[in-house]
Amino acid sequence: MAQQARPGPLNLSSKASVVSSSDASLATAMESPTNRSQDPSSPNSYHTVHQTSWTEGENVKTNPSDRIVSDVSFRPEALTTAKACALGYPTENTFEDQSTTSSFSSDDLEKGMAPVLIQDQIGANEIEKSDMESTVRARGHHTANPSDSSNWRISVPPKDIPHLPAKRERRIWRGLRHNFVTVYQRLFAICFVANMIPLVVLLIKHRHSKPWGPDRGDVATAAATNVLASFLIRQENVINTLYAICCATPWWFPLRFRRIIAKLYHFGGVHSGCAVSATVWFILFTALVTKDYASGDYDQPGVMAIAYILLALFMSICIFAIPKFRIVSHNVFEAVHRFAGWISVGLFWVLVLLVSKANAEVPGADSLGMTVVKSAVFWILLVITFFTILPWLRLRKVEAFPEVLSSHATRIHFKYMKIGPILGIRISDNPLKEWHAFATIPAPDGQSFSLIVSDAGDWTKKQITQPSHAYWVRGIPITGVLRMAIIFRRVVIVTTGSGIGPVLSMLVSHPVPCRLLWSTPNPEKTYGENIMESVCKADPDAMIINTRASGRPDMVALAYHLYVQSNAEAVFCISNPNLTRKIVYGMESRGVPAYGPIWDS
Repeated sequence: MAQQARPGPLNLSSKASVVSSSDASLATAMESPTNRSQDPSSPNSYHTVHQTSWTEGENVKTNPSDRIVSDVSFRPEALTTAKACALGYPTENTFEDQSTTSSFSSDDLEKGMAPVLIQDQIGANEIEKSDMESTVRARGHHTANPSDSSNWRISVPPKDIPHLPAKRERRIWRGLRHNFVTVYQRLFAICFVANMIPLVVLLIKHRHSKPWGPDRGDVATAAATNVLASFLIRQENVINTLYAICCATPWWFPLRFRRIIAKLYHFGGVHSGCAVSATVWFILFTALVTKDYASGDYDQPGVMAIAYILLALFMSICIFAIPKFRIVSHNVFEAVHRFAGWISVGLFWVLVLLVSKANAEVPGADSLGMTVVKSAVFWILLVITFFTILPWLRLRKVEAFPEVLSSHATRIHFKYMKIGPILGIRISDNPLKEWHAFATIPAPDGQSFSLIVSDAGDWTKKQITQPSHAYWVRGIPITGVLRMAIIFRRVVIVTTGSGIGPVLSMLVSHPVPCRLLWSTPNPEKTYGENIMESVCKADPDAMIINTRASGRPDMVALAYHLYVQSNAEAVFCISNPNLTRKIVYGMESRGVPAYGPIWDS
C-alpha cells in the first residue's frame, strides 16, 4: 500500500473485517451485519481474522492463531464523521466531490482499499502469514468463493489423508458377503426357501395319492398369497409404516442392532422373492390342471387356457425384472411390469370365477356365490385389487414452477401440498408410459417443496430444455433411504451430482449431526447460488469438491477420513450405482456401517 495520501471513503454503517488473500498479505471487506454469520463454524468464519463491533466497541477474535496487533485504546464508536475528516479520511458525502483528484475510485472501495488504510491508521495491519496459512490448513483446505457475498466455499481434497486400513476377512468371503450375498439376496433366499420347503413337503406327501398331486385349491391359494405379499411390500402406505417403525429405534440400542435395522431399504428382496415363489407355485397349479385335463378328470378348457396365459405373464414379469434386462431397457421393464401385472390381476379374477363355477356344478356342492365367497383366493384377490387401484385413485395433474439452474439441471417447485421430511414423489408427463421418482426438498415456509432434475437421459434432458408447467402425480410421497440416518448419533453423507437433492431433503427437513461430502462438476454453475447456500446452511463444514478444478478424488478414502474425523456411526451414499456400490463395499469391508440405494430399493 504505497498510496495513502488519498484514502477511500469511510462507511460508518458497516463492519470492517480483515480476510486472507492469496496475492496480498492483508485484505479487508466491508459487510452488512446480516451477510456474515457470527458462528465460528460458519462457512466463511475461517476467513475472518478480526471483527470490530461498531455498536458495542468490542474486538472479537475468531481464532487464537489469527493474531492481529491492534490499538487497544481505539474505540470505533468514537470515530465520528468529524474525527474521520480530521484524520484525513473523506466521508461518503465528500467522495463524489473529490472524484477528479482522488487516486481511489468507488471500485477501490468495493475491493476493500479504504478499510485497509483505516486498519493501518489504528495499527491493525500486522498479521502473521504463517498463522493464517496454518489456520486455513486446519480448516480442511477450503478455498474462498470469488463472490464476496457468498457464504459457501469449494474444498480442495486434503493431501494428508491417512491410508485406508486393511479390509477385514479373506477376499473370497468378503466378496461373497458384500457383493453376492447382500441383505437383498438374503431376504430373497429366505422368502424363496420358506415357500419351497412346504411345496416339496406337499409333493412328497402326495407322491402316492390317486389322483397324483396336492389339491389344486391349496396350490392356487399359495400362489395368490405370494402375489399379495409382493404387492404389499411395494405399497406406499406399507413402506412408510415400516420406515416409521424402524426409525423409532432409539440411539441407546446397540450399534450392531441399529446397523441391521438400517438395511430396511433392501425390502425389494421380499418383493422379488415372493414374486418368483408365486410363479413356481403357479407352475405347479398349471401342471396339475394340465394333468387332470389330459386324463379327462377335469374338463375345463377355459381354466387351462387362462392358466397358461397367466403363467406366461408371470414369467415375463420375472424375466424382464432381472437386473441386466432392467438396466438395458428400463422403459420396457416398466411397461411389462405395469401392464402384465394389471392383466394378470384381471385374468386371476376370471380364473377364480371359472374354477368356482366348475366346483359349483359338482352334485351336492354349494351355489356359485357361496363357492366364491368360501374361496380364500377370492379374498386375497380383493385385497390385491384394492391396493392396485388405490394409487391411481390419487392420480392428478398439478401445477409446476420450473427453475432452470443450468444446461445440466433444473429445479421444479410444487405448491399443491405440504410434504414431510425425506420423502420422494413420482412425476410423469404421460401416466401410462413412464414414471420418475425424485426426492423432495421442503421449502422453508413449509407450504411447498421442490425437486432437482439432472440430465440423466432423454426424459430428464427434456425437462431441462423444455420445462413443463404441469406434471402428473399419483399415490402418496414415499419415505427414502436417508430416513434411516436418524437412528444414528452422527453420520457421514457422500453424494455426487444431483444426489444433493435427497441429501438436502434430509438436512433441511430433519437435521442430523453429520458431515457432508459432495463431489460434482462446477457446483455453483450447475446448481446455482440457492442450492449452494442451502448446502452450507445445513452443514457449514460441508466438503464441496469441484471435479472440474481438482479432478475426481478418492471418494472411499475421503469418506473414511470424514468418518474417523467426525466420530460418526455410519456412512450413507447417494450417487450413481457404481460409486454407491464402491463406497458401501469400501466401508463395509472395513467394518464401517454403510448404506446406499440399490437398483430395487
